[in-house]
Amino acid sequence: MKPETIALHGGYGGDPTTKAVAVPIYQTVAYSFDSAAHGAALFDLEVEGYRYTRIGNPTVDVLERRIAELEGGIDALAVASGQTAVYYTMLNLAQAGQNIVSVPQLYGTTHTLFAHILPQLGVRVRLARSDSPAELESLIDADTRALFCETVGNPAGNICDLEALAAVARRAHIPLVVDNTVATPILCRPIDYGADIVVHSLTKFLGGHGTSLGGAIVDSGRFPWAKHAARYPRLTQPDESYHGLVYTEHYGAKAFLGRGRSVFQRTMGAVLSPFNAFLLLQGIETVALRVERHVANARRVAEFLRADRRISSVSYAGFPDNPHHALCQKYLGGRACSLMTFEIRGGYDAGTRFYDALELFKRLVNLGDAKSLACHPASTTHRQMSAEEQRQAGLGPATMRLSVGIEHIDDILADLDQALAAATRA
Repeated sequence: MKPETIALHGGYGGDPTTKAVAVPIYQTVAYSFDSAAHGAALFDLEVEGYRYTRIGNPTVDVLERRIAELEGGIDALAVASGQTAVYYTMLNLAQAGQNIVSVPQLYGTTHTLFAHILPQLGVRVRLARSDSPAELESLIDADTRALFCETVGNPAGNICDLEALAAVARRAHIPLVVDNTVATPILCRPIDYGADIVVHSLTKFLGGHGTSLGGAIVDSGRFPWAKHAARYPRLTQPDESYHGLVYTEHYGAKAFLGRGRSVFQRTMGAVLSPFNAFLLLQGIETVALRVERHVANARRVAEFLRADRRISSVSYAGFPDNPHHALCQKYLGGRACSLMTFEIRGGYDAGTRFYDALELFKRLVNLGDAKSLACHPASTTHRQMSAEEQRQAGLGPATMRLSVGIEHIDDILADLDQALAAATRA
């Protein structure tokens, strides 16, 4: 099925008992066992079934199958937030004494996780100075366990060369992990270009309505964990916490998320509630239509800003002179995302006046909402970063980030125009 159809039907063929067309909300904590032997078999992973909603839930299960189908993966794990998805993925790949190599253009909290939290656990993250595949490859050594990037950097708007990065990862015998939150599988499916693992903040475009936190990890099923057993012993050697179970033997191609669910979801507990899963499924049903409108409105906004003498610069991959334009054609089909940054003549003070004068645009740190949103990254999402780290991430002290919504374009442009007038009146 095409993505538009998967978004409506993927992972769900109807409820066998009630014939409900909408996915039911299984708002339960636990599930009864047929017998003591049945319960023991479930906990020993010998049979399929539900035990406890922290480990698995029928509503969440539909969401996982739908996300996996949208991304072209073989399995998905839904978790409490996009940050949980990144955190669990890194913990499942690396341990103390090992490292991850990453591009520098990262969401601010991902940068904090990489630069400060993982190192406290003994996992070093080597941040490159750019998203150049050659530079990233130069940072990889025998202790590297993953290569990480965002399809479209937030807020930089850079587009990573996924095929080139996948080739780098293959030469190093490590998986390529891609955060596809901004692009969504409607614009790009990283697995099609060689990515091994995809992570999402479902809170953003896929949910689309600013109501529900959620995250997901998608496994392509292609990385040969058993072939590289020495690098990934926790997947290929007996796990004492599960009576010596070997994940690659038990789960086969689904070993990565088999361990993710059994170890991290079960014991660390940052799980997605059934109700949030239900709301996110409602959002996914219309994601293709919304993204189409997001993209169309964003182009009009970018053209408006670029033609306005009150604006000093606009970063938008849809412009032919943008350094990422060719990659936008290759990976996004020429459909530049609705995330963009710009700067106003007059610097930080003018930017502050513009921000405060917005009326239709909501001032907040979310993105991917149906509503138009504005953010000043240097003082919010990227505030904990140094000036140099912010520069490498693709922003300056006066950078404004827009997530263009699906309102009527005339109303969007009118709000930007009146806010720019207030910003530059002085």
